[in-house]
Amino acid sequence: MTQFLKTEREGAVLILTMNQPETRNALTGNTAVQEFVQACEAIRLDPAIRCVILTGAGPVFSSGGNVKDMQRFFNEQLSPDTIREEYRNGIQRLPKALYNLDVPVIAAINGPAIGAGLDLTCMCDMRIASDKATFAESFVKVGIVPGDGGAWLLPRVVGISKASEMAFTGEALTAQEALACGLVSRVVAHDTLLDEARKLAAKIVVNPGGVLRMTKRLLREGERSSLESLLELSAGYQAIAHMTPDHHEAVRAFVEKRAPKFSH
Repeated sequence: MTQFLKTEREGAVLILTMNQPETRNALTGNTAVQEFVQACEAIRLDPAIRCVILTGAGPVFSSGGNVKDMQRFFNEQLSPDTIREEYRNGIQRLPKALYNLDVPVIAAINGPAIGAGLDLTCMCDMRIASDKATFAESFVKVGIVPGDGGAWLLPRVVGISKASEMAFTGEALTAQEALACGLVSRVVAHDTLLDEARKLAAKIVVNPGGVLRMTKRLLREGERSSLESLLELSAGYQAIAHMTPDHHEAVRAFVEKRAPKFSH
């Protein structure tokens, strides 16, 4: 079996491609979670990376959990405690790593994003969909619950009412329906998907890397903290930002009416 994640570096942009189309880029029953965790740690430690694009090889973005692999849960007579620990030490490591990554992440959704595959898109900051993409929070269809944090992630993207509808019915949305409910920010022709993701990434990476990471952290903290706590954190980050050479260069460039030249 091939390595799950293929990485390509394009300047300050890192492209991660889920590269097991033979399994429809399933996230379980393989090394996917461990590779994502390792990739996120490497990205965190590399200040030259200022944006990540996540996509899938083949016609499917990700089918989520490997349903065939789930048969071992009843064939092997595993205990509930054992299964619970497998989730804690397995798929649940993925949202902790990817959702909490400080670098902006664009999901370029090339096809169906199903179950944990849909939740994977919600761990990203921005979502661009091919016109061939579909989306389903389909756990209920196979008699299980969202075990990867989907019940926390999806409502924060589409709101509790739409998330409830998707989770209780398990039915799929088209790309246009996903656009209408805010699950994705744009729908593009399938053949232009990566080009559009690269264009968006290019608009991001021209900005100072340290400020991008602090801005993302503020956005993440703003989802779960009080206004007072976020203002305090913002003041601390702003104090750091004001002391950076990139801020000094940006102000000088504005005053001198020229394009800034950041250190990167």
